Amino acid sequence: MGDWQFTVLLLSNGVLIGLMYSLIALGFVLVYKATDAINFAQGEFVMISGFVAAAGLMVWGTPLWLAVALALGGMIVLGFALERVMLRRLIGRPVIAVVMATIGLASILRGVGPFTIFSGTKPLPLPIREEPFLVGPLFIPPIQLLGAGVSIGFLAAFGWFFLKSRKGIAMRAVADNQQVALAMGINVERYFGVAWAMTGIVSALGGVLWGNLLGVDVNLALVGFKVFPVVILGGLDSIPGAIVGGLIVGIVENMAAGYIDPYVGGGTKDFAPYVLMIAALMVRPYGIFGKKIIERI
Repeated sequence: MGDWQFTVLLLSNGVLIGLMYSLIALGFVLVYKATDAINFAQGEFVMISGFVAAAGLMVWGTPLWLAVALALGGMIVLGFALERVMLRRLIGRPVIAVVMATIGLASILRGVGPFTIFSGTKPLPLPIREEPFLVGPLFIPPIQLLGAGVSIGFLAAFGWFFLKSRKGIAMRAVADNQQVALAMGINVERYFGVAWAMTGIVSALGGVLWGNLLGVDVNLALVGFKVFPVVILGGLDSIPGAIVGGLIVGIVENMAAGYIDPYVGGGTKDFAPYVLMIAALMVRPYGIFGKKIIERI
């Protein structure tokens, strides 16, 4: 394989993985747009949905469609329940209170999930071929192609929701200022619940796709940390930013693995996105498409 073919192969795989990152990043964006806070339990949401889907297939013996439906329904219920029981009490509180609550929630989910569903690593098979598609110099894994397609579809749908629908505009108003939104008659509590339910849907889809790619265990939660540079690069409040940030991180990871790993023994793809994230924070801390906020004192 020539140098240009190798480069094209790395770029194509980076784009597909980056789109799968973008789907998980959408969970961060949804919560931030509605609550103006970062959900540090996003990776654990992906993990729990993967556990539910894998349990349906491998433990309870349900068909695939029912396992996926259980994951989707379970995450929607979990999102509504968390908002009603814990996060609704934090409306109007400082943002740091919501952040700390999600950090505590992440620790709880990471411990409770394997304890209540199953332990060890379980596969999450999907009815797709395992052999990659060969297109010229490209080797395209079917799961990555499926993940990229699902990601594009849902990113487009949620982008339309926030830009064109009345509920989406109301959610953006809630994120801008909860007190003003309340004064304008917007039901802030309802939109908190909708945002967390939508995050549950994204997490369920991500859990199924990434669970097939990596296997389902507690380490699946690390996908959330892998995605964090994506939202910082693209902008926490931007859906286009989630797409662009995902593509950048996916490409950087693959290029680092292909061109740097052979000289250093491996591992650069694991920290290269964080180096990029730190550099971006120094130059443009609100992200490529993020909203620039200027406070005058």
